[in-house]
This record gives sequence, C-alpha cells and structure tokens, in this order.
Amino acid sequence: MMSFTTMKNTVISVAFRALSLGMVAVSVLPAAFAQEAEAAGAVTEKSMLDKWVIDGGWTMIPLVALLAGTLFLLVFCMMALKKEKFCPEELRAQLLALMTDCRVQSAIQLATTSPTFLGRLVAYALPNIDANRPEDLGKDGIEDAIADFTANERPQTMKYVDMLALCGSIAPSIGLFGTVQGMVGAFAILAESGQADPTQLAGSISVALLTTFWGLIISIIAIPGFFFLKKHAQALEADCVNTIEEMVNTSINVINAEAQLARIPEGLDTGDEEVATEEA
Repeated sequence: MMSFTTMKNTVISVAFRALSLGMVAVSVLPAAFAQEAEAAGAVTEKSMLDKWVIDGGWTMIPLVALLAGTLFLLVFCMMALKKEKFCPEELRAQLLALMTDCRVQSAIQLATTSPTFLGRLVAYALPNIDANRPEDLGKDGIEDAIADFTANERPQTMKYVDMLALCGSIAPSIGLFGTVQGMVGAFAILAESGQADPTQLAGSISVALLTTFWGLIISIIAIPGFFFLKKHAQALEADCVNTIEEMVNTSINVINAEAQLARIPEGLDTGDEEVATEEA
C-alpha cells in the first residue's frame, strides 16, 4: 500500500501542476479571446479615418488638399506679417532721431539698408522732400509717393492672405458638389432596387454628409483667419505710414520752430491791457 507520506506528496504535486496549468490558462485564454474579439470587431467596425474621411469618396481629395493649404497659409501669413518685418521699433527710433536733426540724407541711407516695409517706404518717399519749401518741405509730393508705394506693395502683401479667402469660398462649393453627387447616387440606388435599403444607401449618404461637413469646417477656419490677417496687415501698413508722416512733421516743426513761436503771442489774456488803455 501507498504510505501516507507518498500519497501526500503525490497530491501536492498534482495540485501544484493543476494550479500551474490554471494560472497559464488564466493568463493566456483572455488574451486569445481578446484577439478574437478584436478580429471580429475589425470586420464590423470602421476606423475613424474610414468614418470621417474615406467614406466621403473622391471628393474628399480636394477638400483634404484645401484643408492642408488653409492651415499652411495661416501659419505662413502669421510669420510673414510680423511687426519686425514692417515697422521695427529700433529702426523707427533711429529714423525719428535723424529727422529730429533734419538729417534727411542720413535717414535715407539708413532706410536703404533695411529690407523692412518701413525702410523701403522711407527710401522711396523721403527723396521727394523739397528743401526750397521750408514751410512744408514739399509734403504733398511726399504724400503722393507714400500713396504710390503702398498701392504698389499692397498686392504683394495681401497675396497669400487673399488665398485664404479663396480657400474659404471654394471649400463649401466642393462640399456642396459632393452632397449633390451623394444624393444622386442615393436616388440612383433607389431607382434600381425599388426599396430603401439602408446598407445600400449608406455609402451615398456618407458622401453627401461628409463633404458638406468638411467644406464648412474649412470655410469656418479660412474666412475668420482671412479677416483677422487682413486687418493685421492694414494696421502694420498704417503704422509705417504714420511713422514717416511723424518723421516729416518733426523736421517741419524743427525748421519752422522760430517762426511758429513768433506767431504765438506772449499772453492770451488781454483784458487788463484794454481796460488800462481806455482809462488812459
């Protein structure tokens, strides 16, 4: 007969092996079931890319291109329309200091070394100063030069900003085209099958809805961005124009300081003098 000690060792060994197998089963079987569930879900469920992009059909290709172009234009224009590239404070202070001393040629030379909007504007407009007209330094000619320069530069400044408005206008039209295409496909399926089967209509309805959705998204991004950047560009241009006008006015005031002071009376309250004259 088997001794108690031998039986005890056998039971412990079998229990240990059963426990080991149970632990292996607990660790392996859930993973296997999870893989099977994922495989089954992959067949029935679509990815986010399929749901929100691919199901829109070929019309999504130009819409995706427009979305990428809109985001690129926003970043590019924000980097291009910086104050440092239009009216940097250091250049502005230096030009104002030179014009305070009426050093027009030095201001023009300094401006020609700067590729900024203000530098090019000053280099273009200040040569129109007329020293033979100290009362206004030929300000009308300077203003004409400023208007001519800004009119020539504005299209180049606004070129990429205007493209944002173009993207915002085209995107809803392409989305509407996809909507019409999807609805035409849905009605064609109804005409062929003679019944409204949701599985057959799903693809056409996806085209109709997704293209409109993305067209509106692009327009919502592009149009406000266009108006914001347009106002920002106009503010930068106005800052440069105001700076050169301030420069010219500063020189005019310096040149005509004595004449202006001569026109200002010593005192504005002359009531006492009139009374004294009448008494005399």
